[in-house]
Amino acid sequence: MKLGNGVHLTYCSNIHPGESWPEVRSNVERHVLAVRDRLAPGAEFGIGLRLSARAAEALSAPAVLAEFRAFLARERLYVFTLNGFPYGTFHGQRVKEAVYLPDWRDPERLRYTNRLADLLAALLPEPAAGEAAIEGSVSTVPGAFKPALGGANDVAAMADHLLQHVAHLVRLRARTGRLVALALEPEPHCFLETIAEAVAWFARDLHGPAAAQRLAALSGLDAAAAAQALHDHLGLCLDLCHAAVEFEDAAACIRQLEEAGIRIHKVQVSAGLRLPTLDAAALEALRRFDDPVYLHQVVQRGPQGLQRYADLPQALAALTGEAGDREWRVHFHVPIFLDRLAPFGSTQSFVREVLALQRRQPVSAHLEVETYTWDVLPEPFRSGSVDEAVARELAWVRAELQA
Repeated sequence: MKLGNGVHLTYCSNIHPGESWPEVRSNVERHVLAVRDRLAPGAEFGIGLRLSARAAEALSAPAVLAEFRAFLARERLYVFTLNGFPYGTFHGQRVKEAVYLPDWRDPERLRYTNRLADLLAALLPEPAAGEAAIEGSVSTVPGAFKPALGGANDVAAMADHLLQHVAHLVRLRARTGRLVALALEPEPHCFLETIAEAVAWFARDLHGPAAAQRLAALSGLDAAAAAQALHDHLGLCLDLCHAAVEFEDAAACIRQLEEAGIRIHKVQVSAGLRLPTLDAAALEALRRFDDPVYLHQVVQRGPQGLQRYADLPQALAALTGEAGDREWRVHFHVPIFLDRLAPFGSTQSFVREVLALQRRQPVSAHLEVETYTWDVLPEPFRSGSVDEAVARELAWVRAELQA
């Protein structure tokens, strides 16, 4: 939905299982239109499209792409952001730490992301009279899963592949006139886990003088233009569940990014689990959220500060002694309209804080609800159909922004 001031609100289609292009295409026709028509029948509606590598390759065929563009125009839909985080299978089988592979050490991640950028440039709508052109965003993995990294050479490889991608985006913009930006998505237990880590790495390897020199060599830009291109084309996707799980301060982390010149190309509007008290009832209820498909990282705040666990079973196994003085945040995306999931709660208050900031002055032009865990969400919290739940989430965000 177009919210005014160049801001767009949608949801991520990764909530709908589908790895092949025919499955993705069917999901758009079946679900996206149903969600749109619950909120604003017949109105223009933006799509947050998730494309696996397999689907992206199929959509790259000229005839397939032309058919999809015609469908979008006919149905008054437009694509402005892509989820390029999961490369392969994302539903119905074990995903866990494989979701980060191939990571940014691997040239295959670069190849896949270049293809996504090309597709998005072809799908971005022409601006209406008097309107500015819509920029595109592609969210991606935060470098790599932290335990998988081997040292400085791995970090250098990730940085160089990202700079090669920015060079691709520079050439794409010169050829098509479309600005597409890559948005690294910090996530617990990953190379980029906190906002402070992101700010430090951008300053050192992605936005600094050496990075500008490398981009200039790759793209043919002069030094000043290369430095600007890095800021235009490379920033962050701020996932609100991830940030809340890390006990970030909403206003402070956004201010840190602004002061560092790192653009928030996309905000993923999502909420996780919050256990302010680790009592027996809460811990027993939490076991229902331990599914075999996704990682559910845990961050504990207690007398020793923050302690992090790669997945829920490890956190539960490590729990010893007096737990009453600790709080847990769990990376399990839950519907954002739920503040309470008895006997614990959600991180909805963090979402409200960021949306209040967005209401006063846009944090990002791209807002995307992302509750991909619908299929593994415990039954008591899954009332109604997925289309009803997504429409309710989008309506909740719209109401918060209008408050």
